[in-house]
Amino acid sequence: MIDLSFNKKNKKLYLDAFHRARGAKILPFASYAMPINYPSGIISEHLHTRKFASLFDITHMGQAFLRGKKASHFMESLVPGNIISLSPQKMKYTMLTNDRGGIIDDIMITNLGEYLFVVVNGSVKDSVFNYITRQSIAGVDLDVQSERVMLSLQGPLAQNVLARVFPQVKAMLFMSAQQYIFEGVNCVVSRSGYSGEDGFEISMPFEIAEQFIKLIEAEPEVSMAGLGARDSLRLEAGLCLFGSDVDENITPVEARLDWSISERRRKYGGFPGDKIILDQIVHGVRKKRIGIRPLGRAPARAHTEIQSIKNQNIGIVTSGGFGPTINGPLAMGYVNSEFSEPDTDINLIVRGRSLRAKVVQLPFVRHQYVKR
Repeated sequence: MIDLSFNKKNKKLYLDAFHRARGAKILPFASYAMPINYPSGIISEHLHTRKFASLFDITHMGQAFLRGKKASHFMESLVPGNIISLSPQKMKYTMLTNDRGGIIDDIMITNLGEYLFVVVNGSVKDSVFNYITRQSIAGVDLDVQSERVMLSLQGPLAQNVLARVFPQVKAMLFMSAQQYIFEGVNCVVSRSGYSGEDGFEISMPFEIAEQFIKLIEAEPEVSMAGLGARDSLRLEAGLCLFGSDVDENITPVEARLDWSISERRRKYGGFPGDKIILDQIVHGVRKKRIGIRPLGRAPARAHTEIQSIKNQNIGIVTSGGFGPTINGPLAMGYVNSEFSEPDTDINLIVRGRSLRAKVVQLPFVRHQYVKR
């Protein structure tokens, strides 16, 4: 689950006053004072997202434009994703990897034609952008966008809502992006999401952000939602949280993210840790990320020990909590590979008690992305 450790240097979101005026509970996350939930509560926000549409402020994420004729070649040297062949207006989920094959960060890269749009996790954005800059080659420039808001509109009615502002979004498909004009200002609109539902991300300069968010919020299908619902939604969708489910000591293969590595990258490598990662694809790994369904009602939180039914220590929970859609506890974690198959019986050690659970196929809730 999300880490809400206190930090006196937490920065305010540009729209901080907007959130506080709506009764948002504000807590620190990723060096920002972030809205965790609004008066209706996390469960209500979560269920509203699944049924209608919710608006999240995710301005804590890092945004940058990577410019230069060799930008795609440079970026491909840092990630196992296929960036050189990324078509204009298409997005790619990939990872910055280290020499051990570990994940420095999982990121989104969008080809906007004149430049690449790079979005990284808020908790590590400064270190990640510094890392990219240190690796940079002549003719490639990383332009960090520190004065842009990013909003995420998620839910089955998200298209209906956003089409009232940008009618062209009806033609967009999952993992695509376009640039549209709002009040004379350029916005980057992408169609992906961290909820498993259909959804859009809208990146815009500060100058139009308050006008835009008030316009979307006023639509009858829309409710505001905070990080609490964002976290429970992504967990039900079986998506990783950086720093919990993936980090510099976990490889894409162990995290079961090797689907994001194209055939060409598997054949030729050319990214940090390629020999380790490609060997793991062929020969397997010792541990794997799994979905977990506790058989009772008690949730298993991060760092919960996982045991076999013979009381062997076989792994650890990395994310866990209550899933409002499935009306029960759920978790993800890593176990020794021989215990990673669905329907495997396991035990969770919660407050000194051994609780029965099963390994299940991810995601817990079926994705609703628009891929037609």
